[in-house]
Amino acid sequence: MITIENADKALKEYYLQAVTAQLNDNISPFFSAIEKTAENVTGKDVSIAVIRNSIDSVNACAEDADLPEPHKNRYLKISVPLKNIYGTIQISDKALRASRDSSGAFVNLVNAEMDGLVSGAKYNFQRMLYGDGTAKICTVSSVVAESDSKKFNVDDVSNLTKGMLVDLIRADGTKVERITITDISEKVITLSTAITGNVVNAVIAKAGAYKNELTGLAAIFGEGDLYGYDRAEEPYFKPYSATAESAGFTEESMTDVLDYMEQNFNSKINMILCSFATRKKIAAFVAARKLVANTIDAPTGFGVVTVNGIPVYADRFCPDNTVYFVNTDDFVLSQLCDWEWLEDEDGKILKQVPGKAAYSATLVKYAELICKKPCGQAVLTIS
Repeated sequence: MITIENADKALKEYYLQAVTAQLNDNISPFFSAIEKTAENVTGKDVSIAVIRNSIDSVNACAEDADLPEPHKNRYLKISVPLKNIYGTIQISDKALRASRDSSGAFVNLVNAEMDGLVSGAKYNFQRMLYGDGTAKICTVSSVVAESDSKKFNVDDVSNLTKGMLVDLIRADGTKVERITITDISEKVITLSTAITGNVVNAVIAKAGAYKNELTGLAAIFGEGDLYGYDRAEEPYFKPYSATAESAGFTEESMTDVLDYMEQNFNSKINMILCSFATRKKIAAFVAARKLVANTIDAPTGFGVVTVNGIPVYADRFCPDNTVYFVNTDDFVLSQLCDWEWLEDEDGKILKQVPGKAAYSATLVKYAELICKKPCGQAVLTIS
């Protein structure tokens, strides 16, 4: 007979291992390639000491000459808080009781919930890897009509879905929280709540996640401070940036970036990331040279185009006309633990939802994405 006790035990002993394996597999080639570790976690923070490259600490000199002085201030410390990532399933008491005498019905019930959790976790984790840490999904450009304060023009709807819960954050920092997107048409969204006041340049963000997400590639390659350092004062934290006109975007323009990074930053780029549309452009000029345009990369299982021997991967969350050049050895996902169930004082996973005839269980991960050498990465923008 299925009870809360053995349902709890099944989630802990069987489903956790299966779910963790799924959440750590096939999220993206970039995620597969980077290190995941708890070594640099101290308390609720991740702390990593990085070393600036120095050529002054080694010198050839006379036998009786002074030894070279060690390069001063060559250590930089990255210390940032871990981000909190949660995923919840919910099973009604009625459904649980209906499957009490059938283990098969219970398994189907839990499998359906877990499939939804895994799908949502993969989607959002992949999105965060390419985000700027703010949970921003799009920006409001204007009101569709003065007579309708629920419809707005936005700059991008590719990562919005009907029924999605979002927050609206105005330019002055004020928020309208937990709004439902009721309709999407081209670049027009309809919200469940009428919004008054100025909304131009307001951010549409995932509900409850504003400025709480992983420090993704958009933040690492963006402007402003990174890990608490002013990039204008500390260029170690500023990736190299180059531009190419659309007509000038060629294999040569990409190899120029690869050569520049190795010559100036001793950085051996081992992965190139871009959108699907941009990868098509790359595949076209690679194919024009009668090279192999598409193969399957054995370590990751993803289709790949290569430029100068470097794999080019497409990701749905990478912006169009932007090409990231990364050395994945410089990245680490620092985590307090892998995915685990949130337990109460008695070690229980399933808990009754207050005021409802339902039980919930929460999966948790405390982590942060760290780039140990931002100046060793590069971005090529196609204008």
